[in-house]
Amino acid sequence: MYRDTEFFKPFGFDRATFFITLILVSIGIIMVFSSSGIISSEKFGHPFHYLLNQLMGAGLGLSLILILMQINIPFYQTRFFVFGLLFLTLGLLVLCLVLPSTGATDRWIHILNFQIQPSELAKISLILFLAFFLERKKEKMNHPVNLIIPFSVIFLIIFLVLMEPDYSTAIVIGIISATMLYLGGVKIKYFFFPGLSAIGLFAFYLLKAPYRWNRIIAILSPEKDPLGLGFQVIQSKLAVGSGGILNLGIGESIQKLFFLPSAYTDYIYAIIGEELGFVGTMAVLILFTLLFWRGLLIAKKAPTPFSQLAAAGITMAIFFQALLNISVVLGLVPPTGLTLPMISYGRSSLIVTLFSLGLLLHISQRRINRWEKP
Repeated sequence: MYRDTEFFKPFGFDRATFFITLILVSIGIIMVFSSSGIISSEKFGHPFHYLLNQLMGAGLGLSLILILMQINIPFYQTRFFVFGLLFLTLGLLVLCLVLPSTGATDRWIHILNFQIQPSELAKISLILFLAFFLERKKEKMNHPVNLIIPFSVIFLIIFLVLMEPDYSTAIVIGIISATMLYLGGVKIKYFFFPGLSAIGLFAFYLLKAPYRWNRIIAILSPEKDPLGLGFQVIQSKLAVGSGGILNLGIGESIQKLFFLPSAYTDYIYAIIGEELGFVGTMAVLILFTLLFWRGLLIAKKAPTPFSQLAAAGITMAIFFQALLNISVVLGLVPPTGLTLPMISYGRSSLIVTLFSLGLLLHISQRRINRWEKP
């Protein structure tokens, strides 16, 4: 008879994932400075405001990765951590709704000079919760009663995120959650009624906000209102196309000069296209594709169902958000407000993404030792 035991292999982390992460963060720092320097000078009197904040987020996030790779205990699998993070996320999401609004939304919590966006934390907390729940209910997962808890938690988080409102993040959370439930063994038939409910909920919030319809109209026919609804779509395509095959050069973007809104956040990929050309945009896309591939390999080799599902969830969340952001920039889908992971400006997004990758790298260091039981 054989017995499997899990162990931690120091410095056995997936080096490809680690270096891809460093490259993407480095590209992000360079492009945030390039795309925000002028607007930073206008707002704050110097060009380094957004750069310094991005460096702060990168420093903290990379420090978390290094710390997580040294901890030999899988603390993120414990009931205390999983539910503690989940309740913290729910509390912060509720707190967003009761605090004063920022820019007509309730997405942020301000603590001193730091902004926290709880919807970013919602992704990783939900991924860990579903991995925890699916592992423990593996044998009984397709009993309808056992599905009440995960579907209820998913709907609660999606509802709170929609209330902010953050429609695109809610969609990402819904897709990642459904994928994890399927990978965890939930049969397709049990998605029918929750799926109808989710469609109804998203349809209600879509109809509730006319500007979301306007975004759909803009993506279909931007030329009908080039100075209004279609402005962002047209300017984004102009930025990507003007870079040509090679580049205009770092810092040479024209569209960032107040032509393209959110140039250093939602539309930073367009500035990459303008300044680094087709080669630069393809390089970023290839890096995210490689990260996706390495993440799935880590998930496949992970020693426990929890770590397999958590690794897959983290990988899919980052890759899907990157793909959606790039699709928006290329005018393939309506504007979503989602940033490009590790590249767009945003400290809370960067820190949470790097924390998630730290967990992924920790999982890559865990192994199974099979030995014969006497």
